[in-house]
Amino acid sequence: MVAEVSGGQNRLDQITRTIADGTGHDVCSIYLLRDPSTLELCASAGLNASAVHLTRLRVDEGLVGKVARRMAPLNTANAPQEPGFRFMPETGEEVFKSFLGVPLQRLGEPLGVLVIQSRESRLCSDDEVVMLEVVAMFLADMTELGAFVADNQAMAAPHTRSVEFNGGIGQEGLAEGHVLLHEPRVVLTNPVADDPEIEYGRLEDAIGKMRGHVDELAMMARRSANVEQREIVETYRMFANSRGWVDRIRDHIRGGLSAEAAVEMEQSNARARMAQVPDAYIRERLHDLDDLSNRLLRTLTGQGLGQRDNIPEDPILVARQLGPGELLEYGRGLKGVILEGGSIGSHVTIIARAMAIPLLIHVEGITTEALNGDQVFVDGERGVAYLRPGAEIADAFRNRISHRASQTESYKNIRNKPATTRDGETISLHMNAGVMTDLPNLESSGAEGVGLFRTELRFLAKPALPRRGELARQYSDVLDSAGGKPVVFRTLDIGSDKVLPYINREDEPNPALGWRAIRIGLERTGVLRMQAEALIRGAKGRPLTVMFPLVAEPNEFYRAREIFNEIVDSERKRGRPVPSELKMGAMLETPSLAFAHDEFFELTAFLSIGGNDLKQFFFAADRENERVRSRYDTLSLSYLGFIEHIVERCRSSGTRLSYCGETAGMPLEAICLSAIGLRMLSMRSASIGRVKHNLRRVSLEEVRVAIQAARADNAQSARQHVADALGPALYFNP
Repeated sequence: MVAEVSGGQNRLDQITRTIADGTGHDVCSIYLLRDPSTLELCASAGLNASAVHLTRLRVDEGLVGKVARRMAPLNTANAPQEPGFRFMPETGEEVFKSFLGVPLQRLGEPLGVLVIQSRESRLCSDDEVVMLEVVAMFLADMTELGAFVADNQAMAAPHTRSVEFNGGIGQEGLAEGHVLLHEPRVVLTNPVADDPEIEYGRLEDAIGKMRGHVDELAMMARRSANVEQREIVETYRMFANSRGWVDRIRDHIRGGLSAEAAVEMEQSNARARMAQVPDAYIRERLHDLDDLSNRLLRTLTGQGLGQRDNIPEDPILVARQLGPGELLEYGRGLKGVILEGGSIGSHVTIIARAMAIPLLIHVEGITTEALNGDQVFVDGERGVAYLRPGAEIADAFRNRISHRASQTESYKNIRNKPATTRDGETISLHMNAGVMTDLPNLESSGAEGVGLFRTELRFLAKPALPRRGELARQYSDVLDSAGGKPVVFRTLDIGSDKVLPYINREDEPNPALGWRAIRIGLERTGVLRMQAEALIRGAKGRPLTVMFPLVAEPNEFYRAREIFNEIVDSERKRGRPVPSELKMGAMLETPSLAFAHDEFFELTAFLSIGGNDLKQFFFAADRENERVRSRYDTLSLSYLGFIEHIVERCRSSGTRLSYCGETAGMPLEAICLSAIGLRMLSMRSASIGRVKHNLRRVSLEEVRVAIQAARADNAQSARQHVADALGPALYFNP
C-alpha cells in the first residue's frame, strides 16, 4: 500500500482508512510533531476533514499530548472522563467514547501519536494494543525514511531542514565542518518480513557474533582489569546472554517484523520501561542494553561498520557522551565536538580545551537529527550549533571565522612583546597544557612559560596505570620542548568528575567536595611517590617546579612536600641526578587556604589561584550544574575583594602568585585581575594573543578607579562599570 499510493498526504490518508477498517473502529488519526512541543493532526479517517492540519495541541495537552509526553499507550473506554481530556470542537470527536493512542517513536525519540476511536464505550484488548504498537513502529520507520513528506511543516522531509541547536560552551572557538557521528544512526529500510524462519536465522547469527565479541572483552578484563571492571564486564556479558531479552525479540519477529525491526522495538520498549524506574543505578543499566542493541543492529544492517575508515576531511564529532580516551583517539584532526551530555568541568571538556577544539555541551536532540556528512557550524562563542545551515547563516558565519583569523594574524605582531599596559605595568602571561602536542604553542603564542601542566591527562588516556619510566620520559620531553622556559607541573588531580578506570571510585554524595586531588595522593602515597620519582628523574638535573592541587590546610602541603624531599634524598643517595632547584607550591582552590597562618605563606615557593574550583566553593555553585554555574561572576565585587585579600597576603610574605583558570583568558576579566594586583596569568594558548593585545591598550589605574566607582555605587559586580570605562570595542576587537 505504501509503495503504490503516491504522495505523502495520500499515503497517510490511505493508511488511516486501512487501519480504521482493519480494526473495526470508527476513527483512525495520525498526529505528527510540528516542532518539539507541538502536535498537528496530519491525517484522519472519521474526524472532520477540515480539522486536518488545523488542529494543533501542545505535547502536554489532552490525551494525545499525554501519550506523546509519556511515550506510552493510553487505553480508555470513556475518553471524556479520562483525566487530562481536552475537547477539540473542530474535529467532531465528541461522539466517540473509546480511545487508544500509541506513540510514534524511534529509540525513545517522539515523532507523533497514532489514535483509534469508536462510538461505543469499550476497552481495547491487549492484542489490539500490541498490534497498534507494531503498526506505530512501522509508521515511525516510514516517517524517518520520508514516506509521508508533504508541503507542511509537520510533514517536512526528515534530516533535510536547517536546524539551530542551543547548548552550553565547553570550549570557545568557531568551526565549520561535516558531521561525524560517534555512534552512527541505524536507519531501517525493511521493517517487515514475510518469512520468520529466515529472520530467526539472521538474528541468531548476529547474536553469535555479538556474544563472541563480548566474550573477548571478558577475557581481556580477567587478564588486566581490576575487580570492579571485571564485575562490570561480567554484568554486561550477563545481559548479552539473557534468554528473556532474546525471546522478546523473537516474539516481535513472530509478529511479522524483520530481525532488525524486532531488535529496535525491544530497544525502544526497554528504554520506555527503564525511564520509569526511580533507582539511578538500575537506570544506568539502560546504557548496557542500548549498546548491545546497537551492536546487533549494526551487525544486521551493516550500517556504521568501518566508521573510522570514512572520516570526512573536516570532521565535527557528534555524540551523546564521550570518554577522554575516545576523544584522544580521534586526535587533533577534529574541527569541533558537539555533545548531548557533558559538563563544563568534565575531563572530556578539559581535554578539548587542551587540544583547542571548539566544544558544545548539552546540545539536546542533535544525535537524532544529524546524519553523517551533514554540514554543521559550531559557534563556541554563543553556544549554538547550525545543522545544514542556509546560505545567509553560512555567509555570516564564514565572515566571523575570517574576522577571527585576521585577529589571530594581527596578534603575531606582538608575540614577542611584553604585556605592558599604558601606565607601565607588565603582566606575565603563561599557557596551560596537558599533552605533548600543546608544547609547540608555547613559542607560537608568545607565552612566557607553562603556568599549569595537567599531568592527569596522561593517566586519563590510559586503560591502566602508566609506568614510572614512561612518565619520566614524558616529563623530560615536556622540559625539552619548553626550551628553558618555566614549566609548572601539577601533580595528579583526579576525583570528582575525573575518574580513572583502574582506581575504584568512591560512592560519594558530593564528589567535588570529597576524595579527590591531593587527598587521594596523601592517602594512596604509592601513586604520589611514583609520580614524584618520575618528575624528579624526568628533570635530569634541571630546575623542577611542582604544585599540589586542592590544598585546603597547610599540613596537606607540608606532607606532600615531605614526600618529594624524601624522594630527592633517596635519588641523591643512589647517585642519580636530582633537580638543580626544586620549587614546590600549592593551588589555592579553597577559601580556607587564603586564611592559613603566615608560616605557610612564607614556606611555600608560590601559590596559584585555581579560579574554576575557587569560584564554585566561594559562591557555593557547582560548576558542573548548568542551572547555577552561570549565576556567579568573576567580577563580583565580593569575589574581587577576596582575591585582593590573597594578593595582599602574598605581597606581605613575598610569595609569588598567579591566577589560573578559564576566566584568565577572557580579556575583561584578565584586565580586572591585573588591576587588583595579579602579575601572572595562566590560560589556554589561544587566548594569550587576545589578552596581551588588550592589556597593552589599557591603563590599569583607570580600571581600578572604575572598580572603586562600582563599590561606591553598591553594585554587585564591577563588570558594567569597567566595560563602560574601557569601551566595548577596546577589549573585543584589535
